[in-house]
Amino acid sequence: MKSIQSNMLQSISTFFNKSFFKSKKNVTVLWIIATLVAILPKFLRDKYNNYLIYKNVFWHVVHKTPLYTEYPLEYFDRNHYGPIFSMVIGPFALLPDYLGLILWSLVTTGLILWAIHKLPLKEIQIVIVLWLCFNEYLIAAQSFQVNALMVFIIVMSYVFIDKKQDFWSAMLIALGTFIKLYGIVGLAFFFFSKNKPKFIFSLVFWSLVFFVAPMLLSSPEYIIERYVEWFNRLIVKNGTNVELGSYQDFSIMGVVRRFTNNATIPNTPFLIGGLLLFGLPYLRISAYSNKKFQLLLLASVLIFTVIFSSGSESPTYIIAFVGVSIWYVLQSVPKKKWVNGLMIFAMILTSFSHTDFFPESFVVNYVRPYSLKAIPCIIIWFVIVYQMLTEKFESEFKQPIIQTK
Repeated sequence: MKSIQSNMLQSISTFFNKSFFKSKKNVTVLWIIATLVAILPKFLRDKYNNYLIYKNVFWHVVHKTPLYTEYPLEYFDRNHYGPIFSMVIGPFALLPDYLGLILWSLVTTGLILWAIHKLPLKEIQIVIVLWLCFNEYLIAAQSFQVNALMVFIIVMSYVFIDKKQDFWSAMLIALGTFIKLYGIVGLAFFFFSKNKPKFIFSLVFWSLVFFVAPMLLSSPEYIIERYVEWFNRLIVKNGTNVELGSYQDFSIMGVVRRFTNNATIPNTPFLIGGLLLFGLPYLRISAYSNKKFQLLLLASVLIFTVIFSSGSESPTYIIAFVGVSIWYVLQSVPKKKWVNGLMIFAMILTSFSHTDFFPESFVVNYVRPYSLKAIPCIIIWFVIVYQMLTEKFESEFKQPIIQTK
């Protein structure tokens, strides 16, 4: 096993040691080109159901029809996003499908790239993060989902606080919460704010804005009714997510439910335990100004959001994998064998398990039924929590692996 890992690492190192692979511009352009190539077959085969759901959120709000019921003549499945999403998707919904979905894909790709580029890391570290996330992003891009947008919202929520731009951080947190609830995890960065009263005021302001804004497309009565409808729909969806045969529940709870073949195991004990572990590093107040500590928390937030959600499915893991990649580049150089081993484990089982690299029979019979995609991310999240609790963090981080801005 050790020789296999050593040979694999040597091959990867030799391959990526070329100047082409060290260029942030090159990998960025490749992301954009690969996104277009990846979505083209989906469009040609009319496999863009998620986009049809999204664009019709706009039209249903405009026409004041129910947002969370089934529309079998328009698409299958249901909408699960908040009313504010009608304004986010509106500019794309007004266009022909072929143009709207291409622009939607390019915009969301641009946003996730922008967020990763803005991380307070050295350029080579950003390049490594982009390469590590490349395959996982292609999986997400082909689903036309909002996961790339959620990565942008969560990462930039931290970046804006780091740059002392609390107003814009609060805006993204409120927007993400009103779109998919995931955005609320941005509150984890509150303690890094240098102006907490401004942050709180901004959060209240933007929450009111995003609550009221969809009313401009319809009416106050309609939107308020939709929020009630949304809440009820999410409760029902959680019940369907935990079914043992569903394509969701790639979570820590899902792993336990599926290995024990018991769909009645509740989320609550896991969420309580997870929140307690997640919150323990906050006891290290003196580390708050340390960039490595902050970025480890960002990685923890990105992974936590996915592995403790029963709604997590394969395309959702771009959120977690950005966190895994940030964790990896923060590890001291040269990387320890167990660090490289965990990263390879994550690449194989999380990133490549839902691709043609794995036989379909293995995916159908093992990966999906046991939520195996989640396991590497779960392990790495526990490692992050341990490191945040035990590592020595100076009040000002001065190690050369991170550039402070």
